[in-house]
Amino acid sequence: MKVLHVITGLDIGGAEQQLRLMLRHLPVRSEVVTLTAPGPVARGIEADGTPVTHLGMAGNRDLKALPRLVRVVRQGRYDVVHTHLYRACVYGRIAARAAGVRHVVATEHSLGDRQIEGRPLSAGTRGLYLATERLGSATVAVSDSVARRLEAWGVRPARIRVVPNGIERSRFGYDEAARRAARARLGLPEDAFVVGGVGRLAPGKRFDRLVRAVASLPDAWLLLVGDGEQRARLEAVARACGAADRVLLPGACEDPPREPAAGLPSLPALLSAMDVFVSASPDEAFGLAVVEALAAGLPVLYVACPAVDDLPPDAAPGARRIGETVPELVSALIGIREARLGRLPQPAAAHRYDIARSAGQLLSLYESLPSLPAKRVAP
Repeated sequence: MKVLHVITGLDIGGAEQQLRLMLRHLPVRSEVVTLTAPGPVARGIEADGTPVTHLGMAGNRDLKALPRLVRVVRQGRYDVVHTHLYRACVYGRIAARAAGVRHVVATEHSLGDRQIEGRPLSAGTRGLYLATERLGSATVAVSDSVARRLEAWGVRPARIRVVPNGIERSRFGYDEAARRAARARLGLPEDAFVVGGVGRLAPGKRFDRLVRAVASLPDAWLLLVGDGEQRARLEAVARACGAADRVLLPGACEDPPREPAAGLPSLPALLSAMDVFVSASPDEAFGLAVVEALAAGLPVLYVACPAVDDLPPDAAPGARRIGETVPELVSALIGIREARLGRLPQPAAAHRYDIARSAGQLLSLYESLPSLPAKRVAP
């Protein structure tokens, strides 16, 4: 079986890194086309041995990219075209059909209640999505919550399959030596109470609330892992709150890394350096960072996380849902600090979202498509 994955871009981001991780565990012949931004994740995918083609798309309305994509698909003689993220889903479905590929699968990574990929939902966005969705064979939702949203949008339930995001669970176990080394490298005191967050520094993540909450706790530090357009604003908020020296923004962390990091510690090491993890975003499609934090044994405070909410309460006993306001977050952080919680065992949720399990589910979907070769290759 030969599969072409088409994605909007391959800079560091949740969907992008999830594609790389899935490719490492999916036992089929795979190639990748990125419409734009062949960044660090593209280099990581290539380092893993999967070819990446950059289409050089100039923008959402660069229609000249469509015939280029059709040629790539036709020349590759693929059994399946699998698209990821909104723009790639629209162009990729059309190109696959034009090239004569019968089987087109799309993964919906980032459909929230009020936004898709950080942009407000609109009638035009929905209409274009549904028009091209009908060209596909199946639409994959990364959570039960996303599946329900797709159905509410108008996607037929019979066309929706849930294949959750996944993590390499064994990499995220707590490591005391990694904790000490990461804190030393970042300049964090060994006995500091460290609040953590991970994600793109974008408005929808509401990291400004996390900065304000930590600023109001004089003995707390904030370790915020990620990069994006809000970086300067978050630094300004920290300065205005008098907490600039306790708010660390070390940058984005490619995970899995292509090679041992020379500067920033690995993501599992950074999670080991934290004492509590917070996700302040009110609108999520999955909540992968929360799952990674749970796998690292951290107590987790979250505003929205379908990955946890779609499971029974005992699947993630270390996770607690909180309100959106800064005072609610401050109160919850004080409770965590005073409880002096030790590291927790990996919960059932971490096992549920192991990437090997998700890869197996995706492979089963591919093999269920009619008239497809079922032969696997070694991962």
